[in-house]
Amino acid sequence: MQNLTLLGIPGALRAASTNRLLLAEAVRAFGPAQYAEAGLRLPLFDEDLEIEQGIPPEVQTLSDQIKAADAIVIATPEYNKALPGVLKNALDWISRTKGGPWRDKPVAIMSASEGRAGGERSQFSLRLCLNPFRANVLPGPEVTVAQSRQAFDDQGRLKDPMTIKVLTDLMALLRIEAAR
Repeated sequence: MQNLTLLGIPGALRAASTNRLLLAEAVRAFGPAQYAEAGLRLPLFDEDLEIEQGIPPEVQTLSDQIKAADAIVIATPEYNKALPGVLKNALDWISRTKGGPWRDKPVAIMSASEGRAGGERSQFSLRLCLNPFRANVLPGPEVTVAQSRQAFDDQGRLKDPMTIKVLTDLMALLRIEAAR
């Protein structure tokens, strides 16, 4: 089996985020891989900062991680019916780096949210934001975890068999795309 590199991007900063739990489930479902989790504690995008100091080192690190990964999985909450500002900020910064790190990169999107739709709108808005990068964003199956604080057991594992199956199917497709 090919040794692949998988980058996980949590759309929430909170350490106990259910999206981090969802990422952990995705990593297990993806199978053997070198895994790294991206950090999104970046300065707010500011072209004046870029002009004065260049690309911040933590932004360049993220860009390099994206470029080096064979596949990327993004787990995002939904904040006010869209993707979180921290994730949009990261995308704005990455758009300023050289080398088109997202180009043709296989990307799986999933979401966990307290709302009853499980983050559907955050996924929609994220897909729109990734479009200019020309990433290979998988069309599905869509993984949405509604009422996410109740969706995981005490060990941080998903409880719903259908969600587990859909996540497993998505990660199998991501693995196939990453191995091409």
